[in-house]
Formats: sequence, C-alpha cells, structure tokens
Amino acid sequence: MIDFDPGTAAPTKGTAARNGGDLVVETLEALGAKTVFGIPGQHALGLFDAMGRGNLQFVSSRVENNSAFAADGYSRATGEVGVLFLSTGPGALTSLAGLQEAYATGVPMVVVASQIPLEGLGARRKGMLHQLDDQKASAANVTKSQRLIQHASGIPSAIQDAWTEAISSPQGPVWIEIPQNVLLDPIMVPPVEDALAEAADNPPRVELVREAVKWLQEAKRPAIIAGGGTRRGRAEKSLLSIAEKLRAPVICTPGGNGAFPWNHELSLQAWIEDRYMTDVLEEADVLVVIGSSLGEVTSNYFTFEPRGRIIQIDAEPRVLESNRPGLGIRADASQALAALDGSLHAVEATPNWHGTSPENLVKESLAKVRARLESQDLGKELAFMADIREAVPADMQTFWDMTISAYWGWSCWDAREGQFHSAQGAGGLGYGFPAAIGAAVGLETVGQQGRVLAVSGDGSSMYSVSELATAKQHNVPVTWLIVDDGGYGILREYMVGAFGKATATELARPDFVKLAEAFGVPATKVAPEDVGKALKAGFAADGPNVVVVETLLKMFAPTHLPE
Repeated sequence: MIDFDPGTAAPTKGTAARNGGDLVVETLEALGAKTVFGIPGQHALGLFDAMGRGNLQFVSSRVENNSAFAADGYSRATGEVGVLFLSTGPGALTSLAGLQEAYATGVPMVVVASQIPLEGLGARRKGMLHQLDDQKASAANVTKSQRLIQHASGIPSAIQDAWTEAISSPQGPVWIEIPQNVLLDPIMVPPVEDALAEAADNPPRVELVREAVKWLQEAKRPAIIAGGGTRRGRAEKSLLSIAEKLRAPVICTPGGNGAFPWNHELSLQAWIEDRYMTDVLEEADVLVVIGSSLGEVTSNYFTFEPRGRIIQIDAEPRVLESNRPGLGIRADASQALAALDGSLHAVEATPNWHGTSPENLVKESLAKVRARLESQDLGKELAFMADIREAVPADMQTFWDMTISAYWGWSCWDAREGQFHSAQGAGGLGYGFPAAIGAAVGLETVGQQGRVLAVSGDGSSMYSVSELATAKQHNVPVTWLIVDDGGYGILREYMVGAFGKATATELARPDFVKLAEAFGVPATKVAPEDVGKALKAGFAADGPNVVVVETLLKMFAPTHLPE
C-alpha cells in the first residue's frame, strides 16, 4: 500500500481565499488528473497552497529531473497524462533532461512551471530570484509547445488546450508557466466545473492507404518493423492481424519491444542489432516501418541498406523519410494499421523468401542469432538475463536505465503480459528508478495493485539514489536491481574496443546496501547466480527494496563493424 500524507500544514479545504493556483488544480482535476509529481518552490507556493484545498495527491521527489522521469513512468504505466509541477529557474531547468526523454519517446505530460512576478518578465534584469531571460525558451527543445499565462482567467483554457495537445499524436509533454503573482493573487473567476480535452484526429490519407495495400498485396517477401509508435498508438491488435494476413515476419525495435507476441511463428523478436536480422530486412521487397525513424539502433547503426520498397507510418511528419525514401503515411499508428487491416485480405500464395517460407525463415534466423551468441562466451550474461526474466511475474512492468543489462533487454526481453520501458528515446542516465516509482504510484492510483521492477547500473543509480527517500516516504512497491560493475560499464567497453583502454570510466561508489538501509529501505547483496531468488523475495515484500549484484557483464559483439 502506498502512503500519502497531505501534511498538517496544508490549509483545510475552504479556509483560504481562492487564487490562481486553485484554477490550476481545479482544471487538472476536471480533466481527470489524480497525481502530481514535483518539488515545491518559492514562486510555486500558490500551486501548493491550492493543492491543500483540492484532491490531487502529490509525490515530492528530491530532484526535479527525477520528478519528470516519475511523471513519465506514471504515464507509460497507466496510459494517463503525467502531471509535473516545477519551480522557477534552477528547478525548471533541472527537469529538462527528463523531459527530453518524454519528448523523444512521445509520452503525454502537462508541465506547470512557476515564473517570477509579471513585472520581471521580458528579459529585464531586475535581480529577482531564479530570474531567466526567457524561461520557456529553455524548454523549447524538449516539449511540444510552451505557453506563458499572464492572467488568472486564462488558466483553465490554457491547461485544457495543453492537455489536448499532450494526448494528440504525436503525443508528448507540453509546457505551461504561470507567474508567481498570478498564482497567488485572489481571483474572481468561479470554480472550474468541467473541462474537456479530446485528442485531435490523425487518420491516414485514403490514397496512401490504397497505395500501401496495393504494394502489400503484390509483395512476395513483406516484413514489418514495429517501433515505439506501435505501442504508443496501441496498435498491437491490428499489427498482429496484418502480419498473419501477409505472413510477414515482424521485428520490434527497443521502443517497440512487446508490440508483437514474442513466441509467435512470425516473430523475429527484438534482435534488431544483429546482422542476421539486418540481412532479412534488406531482403524484404516491401518493408512496413511503424512508429520508427529507422534511426541509429534500428538500422544497425546505419548499415541497413534495404533493397525493397518502404512504407513508413508515423504520427510525427518530421520522421517520415528522414533516413530512407519511401511511401510516408503521417497518421496515428492505430488508425493507420486499422485502415490497412480493413482493406487487406489474406495472401493466397506462400510468401517466398528465396525458397523458404516466412515461418521457417524466422526459425532459422533466430537459431543463427542464438548460435552467434553462444559462440561468444556469454554464458553468464545469458543466464543472468534469463534468471531475471524467470523471476519477474509475467504481467509486471519493468523500467530499465541506460546500462548493459538494459542493452541486453532491448534485444532479449520477452515482455509477456507486462510492459518493457527504457530510456532509449533520449538515452539519459537515471531514468529507471524514478520512472518505476511513478509507475507504481500510477498503477495503485488506477486500482491496479502492481509492484514494478527498476534496473540500473552503479553509475546510473547515483543519478537517482536520492529517490530512495521518496520511495520510503510513500512506501512505493518498487524493487530496484542495481548491477554494480564499478564504473560506466558500457562506456568502458566502448573505449576498450575503440582505443584499447578506458579513461575516466571507473567510479568510487558507495556500499549500496548500507546506503539503502540508511534511507530505511531493505537491501541485500547477492551473487549473480542468486539474482532470481533475491528478486522473488523482493517482489513478495511490502514497500521498496533493493537488490545489489556485483558483476561485470559484457555486451554481445556488434555486427555493424567490419570484422
């Protein structure tokens, strides 16, 4: 059970004059918000005063970047909009790396940042605390849009519009900032009674669907790449139907991991970084790419040279043909795949992959990948990932930091009935644990009692170790696996491979067990072969707990480099 204590200092409902902060809280509640993440700040006190008169539950992180990650995790786990309250200046700026991940991955969030008083705006150097020349400009690279509200009467409509934009594909975070005095001053605006935000429709163009169907019905070797947009658009059902009608092999990107059944006879799983899979995709005469830019990882580090035609579906028009020419269809993945599925009929002739069926091709390709891995002395790594997978309940959601375990997870993790989440959108460190906290809070909020797993390295864990206090304060059911290899393991491996030695990758780190216990969080250190047993014990416990494994994991050999 997660504990939330509103605090004895909060004013009782109805005991204080309504202010601009009340309009923020009332509008968010009317839109369906239940939980807010953030950290109080001087210019944002009007927001927090108003929360004492409302019904939003507040989760106070210890670093604003982690608040952003938590709101991100909340949204990914529940499908709802994450809400983030920020203070001005340093507080707002500290959140930006977390918002970059949400923006890159398409996570819907509404960010409400405070501002200095109105008279300080306009780049005047008045010497106000936290003053920036243009605060919202700092968020321009990591949010869909930015709004400055200068009058209390504009708050409800601005938040309603921001919410609408956040949930409209391509989804993402939207930034609103409100000056201190607009939040604090008494208002004459009546209480917000209702608010409506509906996602803008983003269907595919009819002529493009017709052309795509023509290509696919004539294809002899169709294949599909399912990117993160497939999951964001909740297009899994249509994807499965299309793949089975066409008998098309499907491979998932790291962001799309889980979009297609792992053990389906047409599933190439997620081994997108293996050359054997690159070879298969290059042989496709029609390749459907859903919710992916065919970027660095998906293209096996830009070595992918497709010989067939490409149909690319994405809600973000800037993604279309950004790496490869093709038939670009700007649309929400769910709407586009539903339209394709409605027009396609099952193929009559067996697709011919140079004399073999697509089902045999999938089986043979996966066997080749497995043989390559088994030839590389990776027994410890394969067993370690398998033990984690066996310990994790089939429906548990998992959150992975940018660490060697996560890079393995991108390719080998079978999400089953759960969901796999990682920071692969922007690639910043520190995502796993705070995102898992937000997810666990969200699942409990929507009535899904659900423990979650976070996986970090010792380097990335230090970005978010302060959130042990948050997890303990709210008794959040998160099990945090820290794989401690004494440094930035993947950078060490990259540098040794490139230069023969590593520089500045080794780290002095704490005793993670004692550190967790100092926060009042139970922790244990185990050998790699005991990780499954330790995780099962953690999953059965109440509240947060930590499992530490000291081991050096290796990555499988890259296949994009010349041998």
